[in-house]
Amino acid sequence: MSLPKEPRQKMINIMYLVLTALLALNVSSEILNAFKTIDQSLTNANGIIQRKNDDILKSLQKKLADPKTAEKAAIWAPKADKAHAIADALYTYVESLKHELKVESRLKNENGKEVFNEDDLEASTRLFTKPGASGKSKGQDLLERLTSFKKELGDIDPSILKEVLPNLPLDLSIPTSNSKNINQDWAFSYFHMTPTIASITILTKFQNDIRNSESQVVEYCHRQIGEVELIYDQFNAFAATNSQYLMSGEELIITAGVGAFSSAAKPTISIDGAVVPITADGSAVYKTTASTPGENSKRVRISFLKPSGETAVVEKIVKYTVGTPTGLVVSTDKTRVFYKGLDNPLSITGGGGAEKVNATVEGTTASIKKAGPGQYIVNCTQLGSVTINVNDGKQNQKITIPVKRVPDPLAIVGGSAGGNMSANVFRVQKGVIADLRDFVFDGIKFNVTSFIVIATGKGFDEPEFAEVVGNAFSGGASALLRRCQPGSTVTIGEIKVTEPGGGTRKLDQTITFILQ
Repeated sequence: MSLPKEPRQKMINIMYLVLTALLALNVSSEILNAFKTIDQSLTNANGIIQRKNDDILKSLQKKLADPKTAEKAAIWAPKADKAHAIADALYTYVESLKHELKVESRLKNENGKEVFNEDDLEASTRLFTKPGASGKSKGQDLLERLTSFKKELGDIDPSILKEVLPNLPLDLSIPTSNSKNINQDWAFSYFHMTPTIASITILTKFQNDIRNSESQVVEYCHRQIGEVELIYDQFNAFAATNSQYLMSGEELIITAGVGAFSSAAKPTISIDGAVVPITADGSAVYKTTASTPGENSKRVRISFLKPSGETAVVEKIVKYTVGTPTGLVVSTDKTRVFYKGLDNPLSITGGGGAEKVNATVEGTTASIKKAGPGQYIVNCTQLGSVTINVNDGKQNQKITIPVKRVPDPLAIVGGSAGGNMSANVFRVQKGVIADLRDFVFDGIKFNVTSFIVIATGKGFDEPEFAEVVGNAFSGGASALLRRCQPGSTVTIGEIKVTEPGGGTRKLDQTITFILQ
C-alpha cells in the first residue's frame, strides 16, 4: 500500500510504523520480572545443592580417616573429588559468561548494585551466536564444554557411566519449542534475540543442571561406602543471663546456644519470638534493657539438627528480677514493645490503688481501654511509638513504648520451608501455609492470598510457572505438580499474605524444593 502524498499524513503514518516496530521489540516489565524471579529461584536451588554436596564430601573425608571404611573410601572419595572439581570448573566458566553478557548489555555499578540493560535483545545474539576471535561463538563453546562435562563424569568410573549418566538432568538437545528453527543450531535456539535477563536465567539453569549432575555422582560414590554422617554426636542446649537481679535501666544479656557446636547442626535460636543471629562459636547473644519491675522471664527456643537429620527443639525459660522504688509501676505484659493491629496487654499498679489510676495515650495513633483491675489493652494503628500518661492520684508517669509490626510468618509446604523432598510427597501437597512460629502472642494468623510456582529441571524442557490466587495449588499450578518427578526443582515465590489487624504484605521469602 502506498503512503498518502499529503506531507502531514505521510509523517503521521511513518511515526505510526516506527511506534509499532518499537512495541514489537519491547519486552514487558512483567516478563522481565518473571525471568528475574526464576533466576533467583534457580540460584537459591544451586546454593542448597552445593551445601548438600559439601556435606557429602566432608563425610567422605571422615570415612577416609575411619579404619572401618578407609579401604572403600580410598577408592571412591577421589572419584567424588574429581566430579566436584570438574563441576566447579564448568560452573565458574558459566558464571564468567553471565558477567560477559552483562558487560555486553552496558553493565555499570550504581550505589553498589549491578545495573544493565535487562531487555537488550541484541547482546545475547552477538555474544552467543556470532563467531569470535577463535572462529566459534560463545554458544558453540558452551555446548562443547557441557557435552565434554557429561563425558568426563562418565569416564570417572564404568559404573557411573552405566548407572548415573542416563539419569543426569543435563539435557543438551535443541529445545522442543525451537527445534524447527532454520539453522537447527543449539546456540541459536537458546540465545538468538533473547532478552539479556532471560539469557542469564538460561545460564543459571545450566549451572543448576551442573550442580545436580555433580550431586548425583558424589551421592553415588558415597553410597558405595555408607550414608552421610555429621561430625559431632553430643548436644547440650544452654541459655543463661548475665544476672538474675537487675535495677531498672541496667542491661540484661542472655547467651544461648548448642554445646558441641557444629555448623552442620544449623541451630536456630529465638528469644521471645525474635530470631537472634548466631555468632562464630555457635551461640546467640541477646541484649535488652531491664525496665519492667518485678519478676520477669524470657522464653528461649533452640532448634538444631541431630546426626540422624531429625530436628530437635529445646525450650528454656530464663527468669530474672528487676528492682524498682515503690510507687507507680507501668509494664507491658507480653514484651517491651506494642504490635500494630493487636490487642497489647498493659499492667498498671499505683500506690493509691488500681481504682485511682487514670491512663491515657498521646495522639490518635493508639487507643487504650481498661480490661480489669490494673489491666489495660492498647491497640496501635501505626508503626513508630506510643506515649502512655499515667496518674494514680499521687504521682504522674510517662512511658514511651515502640510500636512494631508483627514479624513475617514462615511460608511452608508440607511442614517444610524448602530443601530436599520426595517427589511423591510433594505432588500430594495441598498448598502454601503461612506459619507464625515462636511469636509471643497466641492465635495470631496470616493467610496466604497469592503466589507463583516455578518448575525447572527434569520433566521441564525450560522453566515453567503458574500464578495462584489463594493458598491452594490449583489450575496451572496443579498441572505443574503432576508433572514433577525426581530431579525436578520447584520454587514458590511472590508470596502475599493478609496480616493481623488488616492489610497485606509480600514476604521476602522464596521456597525452593529439590525433588528426590
